[in-house]
Amino acid sequence: MTVLEIDTPQGPARAHLRAAEEPVAALILGHGAAGGVTARDLVAVSDVAHSARFTVALIEQPYRVAGRRSPAPAPRLDAAWTAVVERLRGEEVRGLPLIVGGRSAGARVACRTAADSGAIAVLCLAFPLHAPGRSATADTRQPELDAVEVPTLVVQGDRDPFGMPAGNATCTVVTVPGNHSLTADLEAVTAAVRDWLARVVV
Repeated sequence: MTVLEIDTPQGPARAHLRAAEEPVAALILGHGAAGGVTARDLVAVSDVAHSARFTVALIEQPYRVAGRRSPAPAPRLDAAWTAVVERLRGEEVRGLPLIVGGRSAGARVACRTAADSGAIAVLCLAFPLHAPGRSATADTRQPELDAVEVPTLVVQGDRDPFGMPAGNATCTVVTVPGNHSLTADLEAVTAAVRDWLARVVV
């Protein structure tokens, strides 16, 4: 594991990088709003991808590096994320097919910036469709998923209080047991991701 500090317009971010020997692709993942890169589902998915010869980077947003728990506004998150992806694409993962993604708020960032990142696919763990207790039609984030034009996988707990996103022609939604944490059945989570990665990178 190599930890890189990367300058962004919002301050320094950190990339926790696990390089693969003879990598077939790269996977860059972001964390949830109040969480970090040690979330159990992020770690489990990282292990699966690394075992499949992906170079994996888990990204800490600048607000987390600075010790804050409250996330920055979306445009700042997107700007910092884009800067990190550009740096990694220029050096550590240069020339590799790139998949971007994350859990919860990190998944939203990856969706919003997918077109600019040059990603071939997007991986969303526990996509927060709406605020807990709100109906699916109130302030839904479904348009962020629908705007992604490359293959997308959403792994969603069947009891997620943030709602259940809808799939479409490019987006596959896999339901697993559990809530927003995705820790009730990590084997189901990793199996879904493993199968999808094998189809996306051939």
